[in-house]
Amino acid sequence: MDFSRFFLIILARHRLILLTLIVTVSTTLVVSLLLPKNYKSSATLLVTHKGADPVTGMILPAQLSASYMATQLDVIKSTRTALMVIDQLRLDQSEAVKGQFENSNSNLGLRDWLAALLLKNLDIDTSRDSSVIGISFKGTDPIFTSIIANAFANAYQEMSIRLTVEPSQKAAAYFTEQLNVLREKLEIAQKKLSDYQHEKGIVDVDYRLDIETKRLNDLSSQLIVAQAEVMGAVSGASDNNSNGEKNSIGRNPMISNLKLSLTQAESNFSEISQKLGRNHPSYAGAKAEVEKLRAELNRYIRVATNTAINQESGIRAALEEQKTRVLTLNRARDELLPLVKDVEGAQQAYNTAMQRLNQTSLEGQSNLSSVSILDTAKIPDTPDSPKILLNMVLSVILGTLLGLGFGLLAEMVDRRVRSAEDLVDVLQVPVLGIIKRGEPKQKRMMLLAWPRLIR
Repeated sequence: MDFSRFFLIILARHRLILLTLIVTVSTTLVVSLLLPKNYKSSATLLVTHKGADPVTGMILPAQLSASYMATQLDVIKSTRTALMVIDQLRLDQSEAVKGQFENSNSNLGLRDWLAALLLKNLDIDTSRDSSVIGISFKGTDPIFTSIIANAFANAYQEMSIRLTVEPSQKAAAYFTEQLNVLREKLEIAQKKLSDYQHEKGIVDVDYRLDIETKRLNDLSSQLIVAQAEVMGAVSGASDNNSNGEKNSIGRNPMISNLKLSLTQAESNFSEISQKLGRNHPSYAGAKAEVEKLRAELNRYIRVATNTAINQESGIRAALEEQKTRVLTLNRARDELLPLVKDVEGAQQAYNTAMQRLNQTSLEGQSNLSSVSILDTAKIPDTPDSPKILLNMVLSVILGTLLGLGFGLLAEMVDRRVRSAEDLVDVLQVPVLGIIKRGEPKQKRMMLLAWPRLIR
């Protein structure tokens, strides 16, 4: 079908098309006027990102991503948020709401049914590259729509706080339980350490070990000195070698005095022996003096030697005892070290859990929200629907399409000859001429000549 035939059909069925258009527009106008007026009220929220958390001081990741915003929209449209709105406005206590619920014959509970009804009329608007969220509610009462929109905004703000606080509160309860367990472990480890220290008589194993090691070193040094003195004393007792006297005996003041007196007595005896004979009383007295001093010197040397030997033996015994004590302390330290590590580990775990408990408790008590209300919902002055002008424009378009459709349908049911081409299609015979009413004869002749010329 070409455009000329289509245009002829429209001209022929123009009454049906116009009637369909008028009926469609009239029906749309009547329905738009009869429909109840619905109002729409919107509240605007801003999801902020502050960088560092004000409670913990931790740097938070960027929250303004598409997935984060999509999650926030799901939170707003959740049943829990709707239930918070119901509790906030006490809608479930209204008699009118209860009557509507009874008439609905719903299988849900009153609160769930009311939450589903509120979410059905709730619209969430957000842009792709913005952190601003619009919460809109539609209803027949303009005041009620603004109240519900503001209630959803407040409920979402409260919900954002709860979603942050509740995990912290649960974590705080968990850490509180763990602290009791860790405290018991720490007390048990400390008791084992205390019992072992009391059993071994250890107050501070590291401090005592340092003192005992130092004392062992001192005894070792004293033993070396005592051994040197013993060797010097023995050599001084066996011979009057100057080296032996220098090593041991020479340091004794009594022996030094006796040596000096012996030297003087020997010098005096040498002079007397050169002048006087053996039988002279002075010679005998000088000789007796020398022998007396030598005997006394030897006696003191023997005493010093015995003293040095006894001192060396005592120091050696003390050194062996000190070695045993240091070895005992070393073994005690080795046995005590695991107990000390157990106490330190239990103390560290307890301190870490305490720190996390303090942090989570502080987070659980925080009422800071990342959601701010930019604009509260106002009472709308004009209804949002029905939109009569838009409906009329759409009805004209729809009526025109329906009219054309009905015209074509009527033409298909009752086929008429609208042009020479239709006659050729129906009769399958050539058309010799076309006679139109009201046209001059000359013009009709020209029109009849055109098909011949074409053929």
